[in-house]
Amino acid sequence: MPIEKTDAEWRAELSPEQYRILRGKGTEAPGTGEYDHTFEPGTYHCAGCRAELFASETKYDSGCGWPAFYAPAADEAIEEETDSTFGMKRTEVMCSNCGGHLGHVFPDGPHPTGLRYCINSAALKLEEK
Repeated sequence: MPIEKTDAEWRAELSPEQYRILRGKGTEAPGTGEYDHTFEPGTYHCAGCRAELFASETKYDSGCGWPAFYAPAADEAIEEETDSTFGMKRTEVMCSNCGGHLGHVFPDGPHPTGLRYCINSAALKLEEK
């Protein structure tokens, strides 16, 4: 069952940066995120609700300035919708458990999926193995 919280509850539980990104659909400046160059084994969870989102085995260095993955941990872990802000047509990626904004997915990733999930570090929490 999806998590539903008031805006006040989200503000109380998240850092200002996490709130700006997860609840306000913000974006980190490229190259500034904690996990951009992190490649330790583990599982990446939603910083808002701790749902499992990505496995470290699917993370790669895309050079885009944000953590990049070629697949989610499970198809049910994320939701996607069209984002046409800033005059661009992109596919937004959200946590299916809490609806938090994670980043965007692009069709220029590596084999085997050809996808690049470009995700904000502040939306993630790494649980190292």
